Amino acid sequence: MKSYWLHMNSTNVSVEMIEKEAERRSYVVLNAWETDLAAKFKKANPEIQVFVYKDLSSTRSYACSGGADDADLPTGVGYCAADPSWFLTDSGGNRLEYGGYAGHWQMDVGNAEYQNAWADNVIASSAKAFDGVLMDNALFACDTYHQGVCPAAYPTDAAMREAYLSMLAGTRQKFVDAGLKTVANMSNARLYEGAWDSYVEHLDGGFDEWWLTFGDKDLLSEYPQGWSRQIAQITANEAKGKITWVQPHHSGAEQPFRYAFASYLLAKGEHAAISEIDKTDGYDGPSQWRGEYDWDLGAPLGEHHEIAKNVHQRDFECGTVLVNANKTGSAPLTVRLAETQKNEHGAPVTYVVLPGTTGTVLRKAC
Repeated sequence: MKSYWLHMNSTNVSVEMIEKEAERRSYVVLNAWETDLAAKFKKANPEIQVFVYKDLSSTRSYACSGGADDADLPTGVGYCAADPSWFLTDSGGNRLEYGGYAGHWQMDVGNAEYQNAWADNVIASSAKAFDGVLMDNALFACDTYHQGVCPAAYPTDAAMREAYLSMLAGTRQKFVDAGLKTVANMSNARLYEGAWDSYVEHLDGGFDEWWLTFGDKDLLSEYPQGWSRQIAQITANEAKGKITWVQPHHSGAEQPFRYAFASYLLAKGEHAAISEIDKTDGYDGPSQWRGEYDWDLGAPLGEHHEIAKNVHQRDFECGTVLVNANKTGSAPLTVRLAETQKNEHGAPVTYVVLPGTTGTVLRKAC
């Protein structure tokens, strides 16, 4: 089972925590000023892949003081050093600041000069210390972070997506040549048909920050832009040998955890990783490690398949995964098993009852 740790709030990390998490995580994401921490993770486990956080879309005025940018930045271009023409503006010529994120100023990702400066700076500061880059905010809607207001340069969602495709494609070879893997945060890609695949074409993988569960009571069911779109993100990336990070949001309650975890298992192969979070931007300590992550279901016996409307099953050598992606509160479905298996609580069962937006992972004797 692959999991990751997004440690992006610069909280204290003990030696014991490094040793424990380096052993069981496949990826960790750190800030640019944490190169010493990156080295400690690599020493604890040379196989772990350490990524650096960099925002594609903004520069940060709070990281510029006295006319000089900080030496290590959460972005690729410093606010002080940025050419004025690289800032996106509204129709009145006003620069666009992210709502809810003071000091984040939106940049023109479609500008070739900005693209090159961003990539060159990130590579120069990262290539020796990190294995890859988490490119935050690969956006799809033109009014993201400033609802109802689109940049004058990109007045439509389609125009904005073309700008991001230009940046990802235009900088791709630089990162390949530098030996840095790239994973972009593509939250809400499911809302735009083909968007996930079009961005991933120019990346080593994708991160969906809001995946299936948006809280304990807000679970994504099946509809044209729903459950299957997010499952397909993993399926498509696995077929291309690319990374997928998925992040369900919930408090740890049983239903959202089991729904998200079972759905993940329906599609995962060698490259997908899961990590849950209980609050927005709660990128402090490591996410909860579940005992279920250590279960060995054996090799999958095929792809997942639909056994009833919006109810899917995947069989493994040593277990069975079932998901009911119908709406929360919809009528439960009884699924009878071909043989007795153990449920999550270790009890032997010959059938399971699945209400809408629930999942279960069963184990056989192997």
